[in-house]
Amino acid sequence: MNDTVRNDTVRLVICDDHAMVRAGLLALLSSDPAIEVVGEASTGEEAVSLAAALRPDVVLMDLQLGDGIDGVEATRRVLAGPGESHVLVLTTFDTDTDISRAINAGATGYLLKAEKPEELFAAIRAAAAGRPALSPPIASRVMAQMRSPLPQLTDREQDILDQLGQGLANKEIARALFISEATVKTHLGRIYAKLGVDTRSGAVAIAKERRLLR
Repeated sequence: MNDTVRNDTVRLVICDDHAMVRAGLLALLSSDPAIEVVGEASTGEEAVSLAAALRPDVVLMDLQLGDGIDGVEATRRVLAGPGESHVLVLTTFDTDTDISRAINAGATGYLLKAEKPEELFAAIRAAAAGRPALSPPIASRVMAQMRSPLPQLTDREQDILDQLGQGLANKEIARALFISEATVKTHLGRIYAKLGVDTRSGAVAIAKERRLLR
C-alpha cells in the first residue's frame, strides 16, 4: 500500500458490548480498504483507554454498554483525552434524550444500526473529517429539537422521571435511588416546572410525547 492510501485510511476503534455485533462490524468494515479497525472495546472504559493509546481517527460508539460507564460518558472522556479522535455513535436507541445527551457530549455523528452499510461507511468518513453525520430520522429529530428545545433535566431528575414512567410511587422511587422521599418530592417539583405540568400523569404524558424516557 502506498503512502497516499495509508494517509487516506480512517483508523477506527469499535466499542460495543456484544461480541457478535463487534465481529459483524469488523467483517463489514474490512470490505472497505479505506477503513482500518485498529481496536475493539466491550466497555466504555476500554474504549477510553484504547482511544488514548491508539489515537484513532474515529471511535464507533454504542450507547448502552452494560456495567460501567455508558457511551455518552465514554464519549466525553475520549474527547477530553489525548489525540484528536472523533466519536460516531452507532446504536439502536433513538429517543430525544439519547440524541441530546450524545450530541451534548460532543459526538460528531449519530447513526442507527438499521442504516445500510454504505451509509455507515459514508458516516465514518464524514466523522473522520469532523463533519456531522446523522441518520435521516435523527437529523429530522435534531431539527425538531432546535425548533422546540428539550427541557434540560439534571441526571437525578432524569432518573426520577424514568422511575415515574414505570409507575413507581414516591416511596418506591426513593428506595430504588437510595434517597429520601422528601428529596424525591423536591425533584418532582422541579421536573413539573420544567415540563410545564402539575401532576404525575401530566409529567409522564409529556415525557412520552417528547421521548424523554430512557
